[in-house]
Formats: sequence, structure tokens, C-alpha cells
Amino acid sequence: MAARPSIKDVARYAGVSPKTVSNVINDFEHVSERTRAAVREAIDALGYRVNIAGRQLRQGRTGMITLAVPELDVAYFAELAKHVTAEADRRGHTVLLHQTGGVRERELAALRGFDAQFSDGVILSPLSLLPRDLAARDRRLPVVLLGERSAEGSTDHVAIDNVRAAREVTAHLLARGRRRIAVVGGAVDGRQGTGRLRTDGYREALTAAGLPFDPGLVVPVDAFLWQDGARAAAALMDRDTPPDALLCLNDHLALGALRALHERGRSVPGELDVAGFDDIDASRFSVPSLTTVAPDKQGIARAAVSLLLSRVDAPEAMPPREEVAGHRLIVRESTGGRGSEGANAARPA
Repeated sequence: MAARPSIKDVARYAGVSPKTVSNVINDFEHVSERTRAAVREAIDALGYRVNIAGRQLRQGRTGMITLAVPELDVAYFAELAKHVTAEADRRGHTVLLHQTGGVRERELAALRGFDAQFSDGVILSPLSLLPRDLAARDRRLPVVLLGERSAEGSTDHVAIDNVRAAREVTAHLLARGRRRIAVVGGAVDGRQGTGRLRTDGYREALTAAGLPFDPGLVVPVDAFLWQDGARAAAALMDRDTPPDALLCLNDHLALGALRALHERGRSVPGELDVAGFDDIDASRFSVPSLTTVAPDKQGIARAAVSLLLSRVDAPEAMPPREEVAGHRLIVRESTGGRGSEGANAARPA
């Protein structure tokens, strides 16, 4: 049986030192892109894999990290988990998946390191945690937060610019002549979260266009699921003056809304436009295909894993960091775009 390739073999193949190979594997800065590419090519060519057991013995770590998300059957979180798992694997770590259901007690359990004996750190997408929960957490366990519930400068955090993204998609709807745009899943009051931030962006777009804000067009939902979008769309269409566009704050809501509109014989994008958030796989295959804001899920995963592992290596060496991941607006058939991909209308953030 051929010997398993070592880090020295990779270094020799790439023409660099073993230390440089280690720096690339651990995604350290100050390595040129040319050198990084040469090392990754050598790793792929030789089939090199990080010796996790050896690393654990040397560093007193498990080689595992936890990803805690609200629902694994929500497509956005499933797709994000795929990217986090791939990035962690590239860095020689295994991911433990934990479903919180968005329940505060289960999110607290993740934050407190319910499986700290198995995990070196936690990437957490919280829905119900309170600011005091985040402020009081045990700083010995490295934590990276995802999404809109930041810890206000006390914990590493990765998110897209939700206000800007909602402003952009609202401006697109306004440019198509839509004037009564309902926000499905929106929120006017309460602490910052997805609904509040994206509603703020919607309001900014209205103000920029010189249009008044009508709080009656902001429609809260019980959950961000298909059926909630369908119920909200049906109720909006029953109004004396229905909207001429629906800005749904995730794709599940938007796809449920499309179904309800189809059942009522409403033409999309003829009578009204529909847009969503998240660019889940299903959004490309709906009829009509769905205009949506596409967060850079791979970039979010890469940033979250990098922040977490750097914190594992030096837990007290740096202040909390904030990473803003990219996004783009993908215009598809539900707002007048062409085809399932809308590639010609895709716009970078």
C-alpha cells in the first residue's frame, strides 16, 4: 500500500516550505494567491488530507466544530450547512449539526457549549436569543454568529447587508412601475432581526422615490414557510385595494405566495410582481422563476469557518470582528426577467 502523502510531500511538490503549506491549510493571511494556488494544486494532486488525530493530540482539540441552525429542512439553512461542511472539511475539521428550532433554550444550550467536550467552537444562527444572553456567554468557547442577530460588538459575526439588499430589490420593483408593494414577513417594531432590517431597506427605497410608507402593507407572518407565504398572499388579494407587488422576505414565502396567486388566477408578472430572498435552488425552477436576492452562501461559510478557527487558535488575541458577505439581485421571470437563471440581469452587490 502506498504511503499516505505528508505535508513535506505537498511542500516538495509545490516548491515551498512545510510551514507555508501549513499556513495555507489554516488559511493564514500573508500568503500570496500564487503560492496559495500552487499549494492547493499540490494537495489535490497528491490527495493529501490533514491528520486530524495527530492535530488533536498535539493541540488538545477535537477537530470538530458545531453548526447550530433553526431548521435543517429550510432550504437556505440546508444549503448553508453544505457550504460550511465543505469549508470545514477543507480546513481539516468535522461539523456537528444541531437543529435549534429557533427555540431560545436550545440556542442557549448551543451558546453555552452543550457539546463543548466534542466541539472546539460553535457557528450559530440565532432567532430567539436576547442581547443579554449574548453578553453573558462564556467567552472561553469560540462562537461566530450568523445572520441579523448580532451581539453588538461582543462576538464575531457574519451577515449580508440586509438593509441595502432590501433597498435594491424594492428599487427594482419601483422601477417597474409598482407602487403598492407589500412586504410579506416584514416588521415595523421590535428588536433588529431579518424582518426589521429588510423592512428598513424597503422604507429607504420608498423615501428615495418620494413615496409614502404605508404600514398596512407590512404583513407579519407566524413563520417563514411556504404555507405562511400562501396565507399572506391570499389575504392581501382579498383586500379592497390589493398590492401590485409582493416583496417576500425569503424564498419559501415567495414560492408559497406564487402558488396562492396561481390558484386565484392572478397573473405574475402581469398583474403583480413577486420577489424573494435567499436564492434557494427551488427559486430557479418555479413557474414563473423567482426574482430573488442571492446571498453569497459560500462566502458566508468561508468567513464563518475562518473566524471561528482563528478564534480557536487565539481566543483572546483579537477583538470581536464583523464580516459583511456579498449579495446580488437576480432578476427572473416573476418581475419581468428572462429564463430560470436571469443571468443577464444579475447584478453584483
